[in-house]
Amino acid sequence: MIFSPTGGTRRVATVFAEALFGEAPAQSIDLTERALNLSLRRFGPEDVCVVAVPVYGGRIPAPAAARLGRMSGGRAKAVPIVVYGNRDYEDALLELYDILSDRGFDCVAALAAIAEHSILHQYARARPDADDRRTLRRFAETVRPRLATAHAPLVLPGSHPYRDAESVPLKPKAGRGCTGCTLCAHRCPVGAIPTADPTITDKSSCISCMRCVSLCPVGARTVSPVLLSAAGYLLKKACAEPKKNQLFLSRELP
Repeated sequence: MIFSPTGGTRRVATVFAEALFGEAPAQSIDLTERALNLSLRRFGPEDVCVVAVPVYGGRIPAPAAARLGRMSGGRAKAVPIVVYGNRDYEDALLELYDILSDRGFDCVAALAAIAEHSILHQYARARPDADDRRTLRRFAETVRPRLATAHAPLVLPGSHPYRDAESVPLKPKAGRGCTGCTLCAHRCPVGAIPTADPTITDKSSCISCMRCVSLCPVGARTVSPVLLSAAGYLLKKACAEPKKNQLFLSRELP
């Protein structure tokens, strides 16, 4: 299950899941689909779920949290993954773990992984790279045997209550080059772009996921270059040093 507006989270999840599942049959669920109703999905102890979401301001995206909150885990094994752009993931991994645990999933491990920043592309550029992919495959090899063992609850970084979810002020808008194709409107995870006029963005609904920017076939949707420059400067110190992918394992029970 993947919430990946611009593809970075999907790349991380795909490498890990393919290594974890091997030749076993697998299904992909796109959490960005607005019509998705996970209350209709049924899971059981024989299932293994990889659940990957990006980190926005130290939290997981609200629409992803809402859609995951409608599931019934049925004691299926799960591996929560948060993917961030080399700044920090703060409470996001704990939040995702809490949601899955509350919905009846048995989380056997958890990952915090790096992908290119979806807004400030100079940070973690081209990640996950070859080294990241090798690390993710190694993590999968470590996790696989734990799918059949009993274990204690995970202990993860983060705090309760979670940090406040901050609204990112970088909201894309359409320029003169917009052709009105409405691709952005149809694919927006929160419906913030009306199909009747795709040049408009509902800033109160927009989560700054940048899907519309990445999808626009003519590059007409952009973010203010002045705000981009200011944001890049503010995050320069926090994002300068390359972060490592992290794997968290619980203690096995006798």
